[in-house]
Amino acid sequence: ENHIELNAVQRANPEMQKRVYNAIRALSEADENPIISIHDHGAGGHLNCLSELVESTGGKIDTAKLPVGDPTLSQKEIIGNESQERMGLVMKQEHVELLTKIAERERAPIYNIGEATGDMQFTFENSKTGEKAIDWQLGYMFGNPPKTVLEDTTVIPDFEELEYNVENIQALVENVLQLESVACKDWLTNKVDRSVTGRIAKQQGAGKLHLPLNNVGVITLDYHGIAGLATSIGHAPVAGLVDAPKGSVLSIAESLTNIIWAPLSDHLKSVSLSANWMWPTKNPGENARIYEAVKAASDFACALGINIPTGKDSMSMTQKYKDDVVYAPGTVIISASGEVSDCRKVVEPVLVNDESKEILFIDFSCSERALGGSAFAQSVNKLGKTAPGIASTEKFVNAFNAVQKLIEQGLILAGHDIASGGLITTLLEMCFSSNKGGMKVDLTGIGEQDLVKVLFSENPGIIIQCSDNDEIKTQLKNAGVDFVSIGFPVPYRKVRVVNFGSETDFDIDSLRDLWFKTSYLLERKQTKPELALERFKNYKRFELQYDFKNFTGKAADLGINLNRRKPTGIKAAIIREKGVNGDREMAYAMYLAGMDVKDVHMTDLIAGRETLEELNMIVFVGGFSNSDVLGSAKGWAGAFKYNEKARIALEKFYRREDTLSLGVCNGCQVMVELGLVYPEHSIQPKMLHNESGKFESAFVNVDILENNSVMLGNMSGMKLGIWVAHGEGKFYLPFNEQQYIIPMKYCHDEYPANPNGSHYSAASLCSEDGRHLVMMPHLERAFKPWHWAYYPAERKIDEVAPWIQAFVNARNWIAEKIN
Repeated sequence: ENHIELNAVQRANPEMQKRVYNAIRALSEADENPIISIHDHGAGGHLNCLSELVESTGGKIDTAKLPVGDPTLSQKEIIGNESQERMGLVMKQEHVELLTKIAERERAPIYNIGEATGDMQFTFENSKTGEKAIDWQLGYMFGNPPKTVLEDTTVIPDFEELEYNVENIQALVENVLQLESVACKDWLTNKVDRSVTGRIAKQQGAGKLHLPLNNVGVITLDYHGIAGLATSIGHAPVAGLVDAPKGSVLSIAESLTNIIWAPLSDHLKSVSLSANWMWPTKNPGENARIYEAVKAASDFACALGINIPTGKDSMSMTQKYKDDVVYAPGTVIISASGEVSDCRKVVEPVLVNDESKEILFIDFSCSERALGGSAFAQSVNKLGKTAPGIASTEKFVNAFNAVQKLIEQGLILAGHDIASGGLITTLLEMCFSSNKGGMKVDLTGIGEQDLVKVLFSENPGIIIQCSDNDEIKTQLKNAGVDFVSIGFPVPYRKVRVVNFGSETDFDIDSLRDLWFKTSYLLERKQTKPELALERFKNYKRFELQYDFKNFTGKAADLGINLNRRKPTGIKAAIIREKGVNGDREMAYAMYLAGMDVKDVHMTDLIAGRETLEELNMIVFVGGFSNSDVLGSAKGWAGAFKYNEKARIALEKFYRREDTLSLGVCNGCQVMVELGLVYPEHSIQPKMLHNESGKFESAFVNVDILENNSVMLGNMSGMKLGIWVAHGEGKFYLPFNEQQYIIPMKYCHDEYPANPNGSHYSAASLCSEDGRHLVMMPHLERAFKPWHWAYYPAERKIDEVAPWIQAFVNARNWIAEKIN
């Protein structure tokens, strides 16, 4: 039966992937890594994975030792199986015992399935039946197969010219902004975890309204530094229908005008591309089209001096019916990535409302404005005849690198690419994530008299706002980059467009509502309609506001040594169960604050290897223990309840008076499930599904109230921002509010500011003595300024963010106790 998929597309079993990852990571972090060779298990299944592992030696695989859930599977089906959570690796026999112990600790299934032989023969044999499914020389597989020759007839498309009336410009803009490819993507981004790992330095949400406007993502390489990795995507499927080669070029160009906003270590040379080709091949003209598209992508990338070392393809994008055939539009999706030198310098598409800061247009296409394949063309139910192109790769490279240098120097206040929806969408979106101000722009200098073409053409280019007008223009001129000064911010909520004497006003707030409306209509299909409507009504109401009190942002003021390498004697531990994913960032936050952090897996407690006796603090981390089977943390809590050694260790820890505990997200759920916060209450609090009925990811405002919590007590009065990422985060509190200590509340009770519908807007609870704290938001993903979706610009040089204070408070309390 068809149904709506409420979750983002993932691999079949991400929890199993995490177990395998943890086991591999443990080996890679050892003094000597025993892994000789490793290969992921994907397309081609066991045949591809295992043959490539031993392609230089040969090997013998026992198919009877492979994990098989269905005994009726044939040898062919077993060998070709593509279970994506598997990993093949080669190591010496003497190291297998070590890996086996690590895998058992992580509950990662492990199978010793064969050996390298050295005879270049490759065999799949079932030791129980003697059946040999494969037995051949590897040269047969990895030799020189004959080239495939495909013949096709070139079909030249002939679409109608676009017809439009410039007098209807307001309606035309309204229609384009509501097109799914242009409109707000909040419905998509609010249901996936955008903070997991604690190394996310830039995600989709931008500005005080946290609207999904960023087109570049950045993840740091570690928790300590500011270097990272930027990613972006580009695609132009409709333009590709008009002109397949131009579709490829525009896809690459969009990925680059998206990634440009992150300061790349070696500018354009830092970038590598991945190409995902999806095409209805083996249909008349389509093989010729993909050949031309691939050649154009190759030629353009070579001219730019960047590589496309990887990718994938789906070549059968044809849907056949009894009396009809539907082709998917031939498409290449380009993923760009590159090393980032400083994650704090990423530029966002959020206009700074300073009327002295100039706005510039930089053209990356250097070609005539064209509407073919644009969102505008789609909005009038046409394709158009001519798609835009790139006239000079040399100028493209020059402009890209010049802008990169400006970003490195911190000279660009705001910036946005021109792509789906054209220039008018770019200008409007730069005004959307704020409730103040607009801009007045004169586009005459672009040189296109047709207002529709200048506003809606998707010729690659960018808009930047200058922090130093003269310096930026001087540097661009010296670099030989053509630009047009188009205007300045204004105090009123309009984008006022002048072009060759004509003047048109576009109302920002009403157009923003239309832009968000498409997201609302899609949101209704995945959550309660009344909550989708509430989100729509409130999306612009709750600007992020902060009160840091006396927090300086300096590590030394908190007694933090950013380069500590020696133990402090403050002993703490993270406790994790299979499926959790918040362990690494939590461990680092505690370590940064001055604790010596131990990694404790539930298998350690169950086996009795760990008793918690030497620890003064334990933290139950966030994630999805046991994949939330039977409900959040139910299985994790059961592991304590029904395993004597684990239960006794926990009971002894909580009986001591020199201990602290913290539970975050899934850790909060397990502490509530075990009754660790209010053991004296006759009716325990519960964690229920979010009112929306779906996973919620958001950066929200919280107030820290007067409280006796060890970790949050001296932070009372602060108003901060913090990440939430959960599906069952609603605090059900059966007694009146006075029966609970609620140190932290969501700043507003309305959805989505209160993302889960918690009673009393509670975001946390604390025990009567202040020692045991639970919360759904992730403070361990907000202890650095670059963690925050929005951090005050004037405080970007802060070494640490206010949430580190909570961990420092725990450190100081423990230090007093043990001394």
